[in-house]
Amino acid sequence: MLGCPKNLVDSELILTQLRTEGYDVTNSYDDAELVIVNTCGFIDSAVKESLDTLGEALAENGKVLVTGCLGARKDEIIELHPNVLGVTGPHAYDEVLTQVHKHVTKPVHNPFIDLVPPQGVKLTPKHYAYLKISEGCNHRCTFCIIPSMRGDLDSRPVGEVLGEAQRLVKAGVKELLVISQDTSAYGVDVKHKTDFWDGMPVKTHMQQLCEELAKQGVWIRLHYVYPYPHVDKIIPLMGKVKYYRI
Repeated sequence: MLGCPKNLVDSELILTQLRTEGYDVTNSYDDAELVIVNTCGFIDSAVKESLDTLGEALAENGKVLVTGCLGARKDEIIELHPNVLGVTGPHAYDEVLTQVHKHVTKPVHNPFIDLVPPQGVKLTPKHYAYLKISEGCNHRCTFCIIPSMRGDLDSRPVGEVLGEAQRLVKAGVKELLVISQDTSAYGVDVKHKTDFWDGMPVKTHMQQLCEELAKQGVWIRLHYVYPYPHVDKIIPLMGKVKYYRI
């Protein structure tokens, strides 16, 4: 896995699904029937690292699938590494699994052995975890390539986010790291529609999300917060709840 925490979450989701289907995961090229490289394409040095990693994986194993942000530049990858088995873009979980099924025999699923914890497979230490609340970004900053790779803002339902947060806390997580490309814009794409959590209505909005997360009783750290007007309303919450950080 290369790149930012958003890519790490994507890797966790892919690994969770693979484990759920009964695939074994190994860190060794020699033991692997297939190598999945989750790439980054944000800056030139990240692109070089991703392309170098693909070259290494091809040399060491030969069977390589490419996913992640650099996958949005498929032609560039194929030109340099024509022997990769497939290329998908970022957060393309279903496409990655389809490619895996195509090249590796799907194991017989045994529900008594192929167990996955309720919070899924995590690549972080046990005491903290990333909580991704949205994909993409609606802004078109001239210095940023993210929208062309990850698309427009796509907010997760707030009930789904809070459910994941609760599962992580029950699993022992002490700090939730809230991430997205633009955390302050959470819910703008769905006009802050109302969802339901624990039987109560909650708006798909940064402020309501923060208020509900505060009830989990763990540290909350907000990443990529930009100065929208409503962000000022989070400051009193941070003063009241000792475990909030931006």
